[in-house]
Amino acid sequence: MIYFVEDDASIRELVLYTLNNAGFQAEGFERPSAFWKAVGQMRPTLILLDIMLPEEDGLSILRKLRADPDTRATPVMMLTAKGTEYDTVLALDAGADDYVQKPFRMMELLSRIRALIRRSEGYGTPAGAVEYQAEHLEVSPARHLVRVDGKDVTLTLKEFELLCLLLENKGIVLSRDRILDKVWGDAMGRESRTVDVHIRTLRQKLGPAGGCIETVRGIGYKLKGAD
Repeated sequence: MIYFVEDDASIRELVLYTLNNAGFQAEGFERPSAFWKAVGQMRPTLILLDIMLPEEDGLSILRKLRADPDTRATPVMMLTAKGTEYDTVLALDAGADDYVQKPFRMMELLSRIRALIRRSEGYGTPAGAVEYQAEHLEVSPARHLVRVDGKDVTLTLKEFELLCLLLENKGIVLSRDRILDKVWGDAMGRESRTVDVHIRTLRQKLGPAGGCIETVRGIGYKLKGAD
């Protein structure tokens, strides 16, 4: 189930019509209060959020979703008219997995939604597969678990995928383009700036373990000390 919070009825109805005809189950909400009630009854597979909403803005909703253990890993895509770099960075820092500016093309939107759902459902490894440990850091892809010094750390889907990618390639320098390919796939409109933003927030959330992520000037990033 996809939930879409959008107070503009014409946009909401168009997106819901497209999603339902593309084989998804989707439900729309004009007001955040109705959305929160629905979340309490059933957790969605993906959430689409406008930023400028009555009652409560989309960034506030996003932060609450990320603070709740039940929804912290649920993919969230922002659909908004706010398109400056500052707005994009603000949303990504708050935990958004993708950011789409209005007006958007429906086929591109569908492609991004499919990619995000595919990654959220397919990412990870079977129980009993390799788990990672480093100084301060413990990561279990199978359980979607990250701990630093024994304390749970909440990461968004993209941050988790990015961390696992670095762990899988410890000691190897990954270019921004390669990271985009592996974590964001073929999503249109992607930018290398997105990688930098996610690296920054990942380092902050990992605290003392964040220092193991090294910047390789002019190329990208690598993980050190993961043995």
